Amino acid sequence: MYNLKENSTRVFIVHMLPDLTARVFHQASVADMISDGYVWIATAGIGTAVDSLGPDRFDDMQGVVTFRPYVQSTGRLMNFAVRFKERFQLDNLGIQNMPNPSMPLLWAYDTAWSLATAVNKYRVSSSTPGTTLLSAVFNTTFDGIAGRFRLVNGQLQLSTYEVINIIGKGARTVGFWTPESGIFRNLKSNNERELKQIIWPGDIAIAPRGWDVSSTGRLLHITVPSRHGFNQLVEVSYSPTTNTSTVTGYCIDVFDVLMKNLPYPVAYQYVPFTDATNYENLLNLVYEKKADAMVGDTTITMGRMDKVAFTLPFTDTGLSMIVLLKKDLSRSMWIFLQPLTSALWIISLAFFFLTGFVVWAIEHRINPEFRGTPWQQFGIIFYFAFSTLVFSHKEKLESNLSRFVVIVWVFVVLILTSSYTASLTSMLTVQQLQPAVTSVQDLLRNGDFVGYQRGSAVKYWLEEMGFHKKDLLGYGTVEEYAEALQRGSGNRGVSAIVDEVPYLKIFLSKYCEDYTMVGPTYRLGGFGFAFPIGSPMVHDVSQTVMTPAVQEEMARIERKWFGNTGACESKSSGINSSRLSFSNFGGLFLITGMTSGIALLVSLSVFVYQERDKLRAEVSRTRSISLQRLRTWLERLGSTEQVGEYERDGHG
Repeated sequence: MYNLKENSTRVFIVHMLPDLTARVFHQASVADMISDGYVWIATAGIGTAVDSLGPDRFDDMQGVVTFRPYVQSTGRLMNFAVRFKERFQLDNLGIQNMPNPSMPLLWAYDTAWSLATAVNKYRVSSSTPGTTLLSAVFNTTFDGIAGRFRLVNGQLQLSTYEVINIIGKGARTVGFWTPESGIFRNLKSNNERELKQIIWPGDIAIAPRGWDVSSTGRLLHITVPSRHGFNQLVEVSYSPTTNTSTVTGYCIDVFDVLMKNLPYPVAYQYVPFTDATNYENLLNLVYEKKADAMVGDTTITMGRMDKVAFTLPFTDTGLSMIVLLKKDLSRSMWIFLQPLTSALWIISLAFFFLTGFVVWAIEHRINPEFRGTPWQQFGIIFYFAFSTLVFSHKEKLESNLSRFVVIVWVFVVLILTSSYTASLTSMLTVQQLQPAVTSVQDLLRNGDFVGYQRGSAVKYWLEEMGFHKKDLLGYGTVEEYAEALQRGSGNRGVSAIVDEVPYLKIFLSKYCEDYTMVGPTYRLGGFGFAFPIGSPMVHDVSQTVMTPAVQEEMARIERKWFGNTGACESKSSGINSSRLSFSNFGGLFLITGMTSGIALLVSLSVFVYQERDKLRAEVSRTRSISLQRLRTWLERLGSTEQVGEYERDGHG
């Protein structure tokens, strides 16, 4: 028992004969193992005999969970128990407080009945060839004291088990189990799939974790890689003076925070592993349980998950690329068109013509400046509409409706021109820092050389994307990354570096001005801490990673080691972000469109109201309005007759 106590496991399953089980629980109680944090589960061997145990045995089994076949309490069973106790005490006068009959005793009683029933069957059918007493017993079925008696392959078939919890001087039922339904709370309804409240050893109602990592007092050995390059993640420093190694880095700080926030204390020490060129060697140490965990920039992959158990990733899970920013690019002669999308250009031109037409429709009957030949009037519409673009329209407006339309339209034009100017200025500035490559497809199409981190799984992923091995070059440090990018594919360098996001953040924290992260981010496993398969710490550490307080602390640690790389990462995303679309000004066009429509409708309504007498006379004379009549009225609308009279009435 003391040897078992030294292990971290706190869950024990006991499968023994009842007498030996009682001795085991007594020794466990002496070793203080029937206490808080332990879980004891006994098989049906002890559960069937629990009612026949003496009261002193229960003191060593407090909180034990066990099983026993379920026997329905019937009048027949109670009558048998009473008769059995009376008979037993008559034969054993010195024994007091006789317990209830145990399950084996009930089975023995039913077995005797099955034998008696089989003997009767055997006598009747003994003349039949092949009939034996044993086969007669196997074929005997009846309702016994302990339930339905039926043998299959010589074994008694039990349909329902009780899950019992030993508390005080007896056992209480906390649930049931059947082969068909599994575990459920009540026999009347098997919809509730949970057991009733279990009181565990130590009189604890909360289920124990089932293990205790600090029980032995042994330090956990955490292996870490000692490598050259990307020291922000993991760095091992050796001091000849003290002959000790110091481990620092982003991964180390994150692991320390997680260990401090676990619900139990953990003592551990870091063990540097000098041969870190191949991380599989370190993972093999964890797989062979020569190390308790591995902490470092360990990428979660399907192949590695067959050897070790990973926690949830604690870094960004993705693969992206870094490219060099080109400077002083030649600008297109049509760059002035780029601030606005094609749709916005077309819609803006349409509203220029619409506004000029509405103003002309309102003014031409009352304003001499809007009259002339059809071509002259068309020129006025065109000129007036586009003169508002620079606010140089000089035609005097006579109608308040047209003035209102122009006021609203000038406001829209002001916002459009201001936004256009700001967008063009931004584009002219951003165009000075343009990435040479924006996607993996560009690299594949051009046949460029691509860099990756030497010794990582990125090379395999790049080959899966379609790159040839001859086009892939491996590097080990951020300095080598920068040098290769500066040379470029045409000068024994590369056009892009493809790596996992944490490594790229380290690169950008040192080289921010001339490089940027571009292209889509391909989702990968990310970095995780590796533990032996089956280690309960994996679940606890993963839960701690998702804690809000720990997330905030991890963000602080990231800023500490990587700095603020957001500005560098956003360079590429801002290249085309200055273009303006119709969705940016949809509300403005809606307002000016409604204003022009309402003004035109009011103007037409005024015209119809003024000409109502002539219209009524025309209708009464012809009794109908033909297309010829409609054309006449449209010509009348476009004419300038009675302008003087209209102005004298004060409608100007």
